[in-house]
Amino acid sequence: MKGFTFTALLKIKPTTIKTITMTQIREKITGAKEWPAHLTYVPALRVGNMVWLSGTTGTDDAGKITAPGNIEEQTRQIFRKFEKLLNEVGGTCDDIVQTHDFFTTTENYKSTAAVRREFFKTAQPTSAGVLVAGLLRKDALIEISAVAVLRDASS
Repeated sequence: MKGFTFTALLKIKPTTIKTITMTQIREKITGAKEWPAHLTYVPALRVGNMVWLSGTTGTDDAGKITAPGNIEEQTRQIFRKFEKLLNEVGGTCDDIVQTHDFFTTTENYKSTAAVRREFFKTAQPTSAGVLVAGLLRKDALIEISAVAVLRDASS
């Protein structure tokens, strides 16, 4: 694990200066499987109580699109994958505070809102939707990345 150190000088009283050093560990979250060393990214990364979830498509464990032509089911598979990664560090999709959706079609895109409601029981994260000409994964209609803030920083 790699970490970073943050040092701050705090002026508590006019004559007192205190130095505080905080070290944060970068924890790779891979879904309980060995992650290939040659890849330059991980599925998720935790620093403190924040989790960044990499851009994800609706694929199975073998990397195959689970529902070609079905943006709603591809979205559902993405959030299943997010839920699994967040569960690994004690979180859920309700901890997600922001998503970025990249989609290749507006056809049936509105149906993804119902899927979001399935996974965001109480959360209403911020979101951005971007229409793109294509995605790297063949047959992917949508790719989503997200940021989560775990409610219990000790989890």
